[in-house]
Amino acid sequence: MRALVTGASGFVGRHLVDALRREGAHVVACGGPHDSAEYRRIDLADVQSLRSVLDEARPDVVFHLAAQSFVPQSLQSPLEIFEVNAIGSARLVQAVRECATSASAPRVVFASSAEVYGPREPSEYPLRETLNLRPSTPYGASKAAAEAMLLAYARSFSLDVVVGRFFNTIGPGQSERFVVASFAAQLASIAAGGPRELHVGNLQPSRDFIDVRDAVAAYFALARGGEGGEVYNVCSGAAVGIRDVLRELIAIARVPVAVREEPARMRGAETPVSVGDPAKLRSRTGWTAQIPLPRSLRDIYESAKLVRSGVEG
Repeated sequence: MRALVTGASGFVGRHLVDALRREGAHVVACGGPHDSAEYRRIDLADVQSLRSVLDEARPDVVFHLAAQSFVPQSLQSPLEIFEVNAIGSARLVQAVRECATSASAPRVVFASSAEVYGPREPSEYPLRETLNLRPSTPYGASKAAAEAMLLAYARSFSLDVVVGRFFNTIGPGQSERFVVASFAAQLASIAAGGPRELHVGNLQPSRDFIDVRDAVAAYFALARGGEGGEVYNVCSGAAVGIRDVLRELIAIARVPVAVREEPARMRGAETPVSVGDPAKLRSRTGWTAQIPLPRSLRDIYESAKLVRSGVEG
């Protein structure tokens, strides 16, 4: 397989690139215009940079992960999020169309998000791909718009596009801006002798968490077996309360803590519950989540301890 990965320097992108290389794929790992030299720099605002890398790589599959993915940031800079996630994705698929030939048109696997669904009525859970989209954040709206554009290209120009709607992906190496990684990092600091206070936002929501290694397996499944022009939920099918995740991590860390709520960590637009139905992807490809949440949380905590020891060293 010849694969081009956008967003290769990001959390999921790094795991995907490593897995592709272990499988023997030829990978062009693309980062942003300011990433280090280990990545092929591209700019989603510059169509020529996209055409150039596609001409050089001649991929069989384009895994499009590049995005601004932190929901609170979308509330602060909605136009910037839309420019990168929606318009940038449109530029990429246009470049794919221009560079493709009948003999070498790559499949595009697009990383969308459960945020496109928005808050729903209890009767609508678990969320299925047939639901209409009602995003409640600029981030969710940008992903919904990107989906619509890519699927329109698939229908209008016969491009091979598959969309994965990924739910809450967690795992070792995730930014501490995200809730589970933040909990783990704070607990690692406490275990190392830091102040025994753990600062949190809203612990009420429930989320469908998926380990990044299962997410990578889903990318492989979508690339190899997904049907062109279709959308697939990538999720476990089970909702877990964020409060329960915190309790599990505290039990793993085995440290006494005082949990403190911080208004600054609260989101204005919070979806109370998010849980998806993975049946369509399972039926089409056989993919199912394999890594249980306790193992994910233990691995995340152990990774956070290593990072902490590296900082101290």
